[in-house]
Amino acid sequence: MTAHSETASGRLIYGCMGLGGPWGTDGYGAAEVDEAAAAIDAARAIGITLFDHADIYRGGKAESVFGEVLASTPGLRDAIQLQTKCGIRLNEQGLATHYDLSRHGILERVNGSLHRLRTDYVDILMLHRPDPLMDVREVAAAVGQLIAEGKVRQLGVSNMSGAQIGYLQDRLGVPLVANQLEMSLFRRAWLESTVLVNHDDGLGHSFPHGTLEHCLRDGIELQAYGSLAQGRYSGSPSDTPTAADSATAAMLAALAAEKGTTAEAVLLGWLMKHTARISPVIGTSNPGRIAACGDAAAVAAAMTRAEWYGLWVAARGGDLP
Repeated sequence: MTAHSETASGRLIYGCMGLGGPWGTDGYGAAEVDEAAAAIDAARAIGITLFDHADIYRGGKAESVFGEVLASTPGLRDAIQLQTKCGIRLNEQGLATHYDLSRHGILERVNGSLHRLRTDYVDILMLHRPDPLMDVREVAAAVGQLIAEGKVRQLGVSNMSGAQIGYLQDRLGVPLVANQLEMSLFRRAWLESTVLVNHDDGLGHSFPHGTLEHCLRDGIELQAYGSLAQGRYSGSPSDTPTAADSATAAMLAALAAEKGTTAEAVLLGWLMKHTARISPVIGTSNPGRIAACGDAAAVAAAMTRAEWYGLWVAARGGDLP
């Protein structure tokens, strides 16, 4: 079973990590709820039906503002799919960050997410990061309970290797339907690890080789967060652009003009062209930028092999080995 159905936009997912105002313990107001509603409307307008959350996004406020929109919009919950994540704890027990996939931790955090989202269930629960202290029997017990109670319908993971997924899959008793990883034209270790086997350049990549192949073999959807590369090529990057960044941005702009679309659509189309059938997660809260992503599936279908490789080479700042 796949994590979510394709629509006119292809496999695009809306990532809600930017909703809810600033990170921290401060509350939110009507402006943040209105921002969430505008982002949801923009995403739905380009055919997106899956909305991605995590219990930690904006200290829980991303889920809370989304829940307010759900509560005030009749029929919205039935028209969309929701996924959320648990397993990362921030600023608790004297630690800035630690991981918790204990049975109690999973149940506590999922119930909190459901309360904030104002819904009885999530379509997909994702285990956010590997927990070295994880007892898979506890994970299985928690997930089994949540599914039996109707609070979770499917299970996925995030930031996990093929080996970790295989270990979980063998012991959980339910299929894993998705793996969410950072993947973009800028963050290319997922791609370059597959072609730099037995090459010195490959030593610089920590991405676990075989993860893409494992997911493809088992029908696990690959979801790409950071897919717009934080505006590095098509927006307002926070870092000073390198020569490779500038060349890539120019190539994206030229391709967008040639194809009558946007740089965002070309950037996402490049990801979607890969045979792993990657589903980009769009993290911007800007309605205009969300709308700019709408042609991504069409761009992917029309992109030539030379265009695809040309963007890769430009982003690398040099030819492939």
